[in-house]
Amino acid sequence: QEQLVESGGGSVQAGGSLRLSCAASGYTYSSYCLGWFRQGPGKEREGVATINNVDYTDYADSVKGRFTISEDRANRTLYLMMNSLKPEDTGLYYCASKPGSMCYLTNVPAYTRWGQGTQVTVSS
Repeated sequence: QEQLVESGGGSVQAGGSLRLSCAASGYTYSSYCLGWFRQGPGKEREGVATINNVDYTDYADSVKGRFTISEDRANRTLYLMMNSLKPEDTGLYYCASKPGSMCYLTNVPAYTRWGQGTQVTVSS
């Protein structure tokens, strides 16, 4: 059974940084996508960044140049380094996975496995 467990959320002031981690276990796909998604207060869940098994990455326009997604395959851990955080980055951040290497950042339902989420709060 595939499991995804996020950690690293917290409260920071605008301009600060956080690094989120997602420990992944149980998946055996050779082609896959891993992604970070977030859901702000009163908003729909949206894609933040994705990475596939050949390290192709994609980012939402709102986080380009500030966030970096990476994967440590040896330890099966997904990361999201978030710099220059803004209050609008506040939300519950989830990691998720899907089989196949086409990641579809905006297609949230395509992702079949989800973690429980970790809260990120950015104050002004």
